[in-house]
Amino acid sequence: MASGDIALTAAQRSSLLSLKTTQTLSERTQTRLSTGRTVNSVTDDAVNFFRAKALTDRAGDFSLRKDGIDQGISALNSALQAIDTIDNFVKQMKGIVEAAKSQSTQERQAASDQFEEIGVQIFQLIEDASYQGLNLLNATTSTLDVSFGVRTASRLQVEGFDLNMSTVTNTSVDFAIFSISTFSGGGANLNLTVWGLSASSFTSFGLNNSAITQANAMVNILDDAISRLRGHASGLGSNVAVLQNRLNFTDTYVNELTIGSDKLTLADLNEEGANLVALQTRQQLGIQALSISGQQQQAILSLLQ
Repeated sequence: MASGDIALTAAQRSSLLSLKTTQTLSERTQTRLSTGRTVNSVTDDAVNFFRAKALTDRAGDFSLRKDGIDQGISALNSALQAIDTIDNFVKQMKGIVEAAKSQSTQERQAASDQFEEIGVQIFQLIEDASYQGLNLLNATTSTLDVSFGVRTASRLQVEGFDLNMSTVTNTSVDFAIFSISTFSGGGANLNLTVWGLSASSFTSFGLNNSAITQANAMVNILDDAISRLRGHASGLGSNVAVLQNRLNFTDTYVNELTIGSDKLTLADLNEEGANLVALQTRQQLGIQALSISGQQQQAILSLLQ
């Protein structure tokens, strides 16, 4: 039998409709309380739903860019740490040359071995200074490319430099610090930039105690190498600052986009809690009204009996 075949009084139908409406509102309020949002689907509020979605999608896109910026900072910091270590090595080499001015020939020979070993260590360190496969210290073709925007060409590109050039020319001296022309296991021919300073040059003034001028020239070359290293470090440090500023902006921007989306969709939990209490009260009253309507029919039944 269809529900339409059952005769209900107008009061009963009104009470049932009111209960159905109250139940729908109660379910909606419970959903808002559980999700914390007044707009959970396009049917709740189409305009605010799509406006909030656009903001959330953009925040998600920039969050991906944020990860790339953070990785870029780590790549540059890795190169900076390597340069700082190389700087310490070069200062150690400078100390060896300074000490050699007052050493015997035999002592200078031992110092020459130390000098060359430090050069080999520098070469190896430069080759090892990679971050996720990118080495900014051993190739001018290496480029760190960090994108900032989603729909724009906003980006930062940091070109690498080769501190281990096999052949140093006048055009490449601005990049090279050390050049090891042969390197195989335990031996290497160490050259410092275009001046051709080698371990053999180091020991040569050991045969002539009056050749202090050559030692001073070697110190000057090492000082120049230190200056070049610090110049490279300054450039990398400046780019780290750029990336850090962009990272801070992206963090703030993503946060503002999220707040904007929340303003369009978040529910007032205090209000929704009060609504639920009111709806529960209304539901109880509706059930009571439906019960009263039924009692009228029961009274007629009693008369018939």
